[in-house]
Amino acid sequence: MEHAPSGQDPTDRGSADRASTGQGSAGRGSMAQGSAAQDSAGQGSMAQDSMAQDSTGRGPAPRASAGQPSRAALDHQALRELLAAQRDRIGVYALTHRPRPHDSDAPAPVPPAPVPAAVQELLDALPMAALLVAPLLDADGRITDFLYLTQNTRAVAYSRAHVPAASVPRWSGPVRLFDRFPVLEETGLPRMLADAHHERVPQGPEIVEWFIPRAGGPPARLSNDVVVAPCGDHLLVTWEPGHRVRMAVAAQKLVRTCWAEWNVADGTVAPSLGFGHVLGLAPGVPAPADLLGLADLLAPASLPELYRLLYEVFLRKRRSECALRLKGSHERVIRVVAEPVRPRGGPVWAVRAVLVDITDDTRRRALAEAAGAEARRQRARAEALGELAGALRDAVLPRSSGALAPYGIDTAAVYRPDSTGSGVGGDWYKARRLPGGRLLLALGDARGHGLEAVTLMAKLRYALAGLAYTDAPVESLTHWLNDMACDDGIESTATAVIARYHPERRVLRWTCAGHPLPVLLRAGRAALLPAPPGGPGLTLGVLPGQSYAAAETPLAPDDIVLFYSDGLVERRDTDPDEDAARLLDAAEQVLRDHPAVRDHGGLQAYADALMARLDGPHRSDDVTLLALRRTDT
Repeated sequence: MEHAPSGQDPTDRGSADRASTGQGSAGRGSMAQGSAAQDSAGQGSMAQDSMAQDSTGRGPAPRASAGQPSRAALDHQALRELLAAQRDRIGVYALTHRPRPHDSDAPAPVPPAPVPAAVQELLDALPMAALLVAPLLDADGRITDFLYLTQNTRAVAYSRAHVPAASVPRWSGPVRLFDRFPVLEETGLPRMLADAHHERVPQGPEIVEWFIPRAGGPPARLSNDVVVAPCGDHLLVTWEPGHRVRMAVAAQKLVRTCWAEWNVADGTVAPSLGFGHVLGLAPGVPAPADLLGLADLLAPASLPELYRLLYEVFLRKRRSECALRLKGSHERVIRVVAEPVRPRGGPVWAVRAVLVDITDDTRRRALAEAAGAEARRQRARAEALGELAGALRDAVLPRSSGALAPYGIDTAAVYRPDSTGSGVGGDWYKARRLPGGRLLLALGDARGHGLEAVTLMAKLRYALAGLAYTDAPVESLTHWLNDMACDDGIESTATAVIARYHPERRVLRWTCAGHPLPVLLRAGRAALLPAPPGGPGLTLGVLPGQSYAAAETPLAPDDIVLFYSDGLVERRDTDPDEDAARLLDAAEQVLRDHPAVRDHGGLQAYADALMARLDGPHRSDDVTLLALRRTDT
């Protein structure tokens, strides 16, 4: 057998003569322009020219015009040229690796005894292809050759199906194994035969790959799982494609995975039984017989991906993978992971690949990305609205500074936004001196969160401030606010406690519109103030024309009254009575811890401590606390 000089790949010699003489010009300008002119190192490759990189790394995209082939046609042509060039390399390899002739002077083996009929019948009963081999030994017991004695009916059928006609002499009886199949001597089979003879234990299964030269056509490549077992003085060689049919089909369908080996020389494929299923072919539709057939199943946009994968496998001789989208309305996507199959020092003879249907994963990923993008847009919108609402709240809500203390009432306020939502809610409060020396004190909670709630809160707060100048009683103020909220729309509802302090009588006169009742702290004890006659009034904005009753609460020196929104005490799945009891206990405990509530600073410290005591991770609403203390004696 002829051998290439050391360190030289025989496929580099003349393997692309046909392509380099100008064939493939139709692909000029395509992503694979001149692919057939690549040598085994990829030098001078038109794929490199074609991938002369735009920003996507995919090379320039030709534009089809009148009289010019389309992009898909150019891509198909490029694939044809790439495959043709690879066939040339395989042909050069087969030519330079022709089996060397056996020594014609070697003595002919002694004719063996005929194989007994019973042994032949036993061989024919085996469920896989098999042949019987006898080792030829010299006087010292060393193996000099192997004699091919006989084969079973499955081996004959295998030969008819896979071995090209006239490439192997007609069987006429026992013959030296490597005279009949010379290229097998270059595989691992001689070692397996020798080990099985000397060690007397089966060898394999082991993959044995070889080729049979074929006159006037490409060589035929064979690949099988081979087992060699000692059988008396003989050796039994069995082989099979390696499929476990039923388990393989079930497994491939369950995980939507298949595998295949494409023989580039003769343009055939050895697929697994789930091949057509993964490709989405209807029952009875033949699977593509070669790589060009696979290309025909692809959407045009995936042809460059297939080209790049084959370029990596053929020319760079390394593993590669890509995602390919198939034609059709279902947008099936398969991931292909491929590796080269090549003899030592030879060209890539075949492409071995695993194909996985990733259609569902691709769709889920696309949906997840779309959902993520939408979530980011919504988050950005919520943050923007939150910032706007927060700025509006800061603009309209006062800072409690103790300015009312000279008029008989000191105030302290604490606000905590909703940490789980937009960060801004509809809580509001009002504390200011009116003409005539009376004081307006109110706290409300507009429905909802975000900009809409802040807008309603601002309307109610400013409306109350204007209405209070009429010197009308708090019952009328609440009635007017209710009508205004009803006119504003069905979603404009709010709760509120609206009060006026009369310094001359030391009386707090107040109404309640669906709001939690205020708390009175006197002499260290906390209690809910009794509701106005008839009970708390209806929430603002529900029904127009509602009337509201007022309650009067005389205040003693140092009495503290707490107005608060329901977010301070209400928790999900809790009892309102338990919430109220928790508030009263906390108000008393914090007052014991902060007894020096004698000035504005002390009142503010008490309000801050009470808020911290009742606030927690289970709160789902914003919360406001307004503390009032009678200062005059």
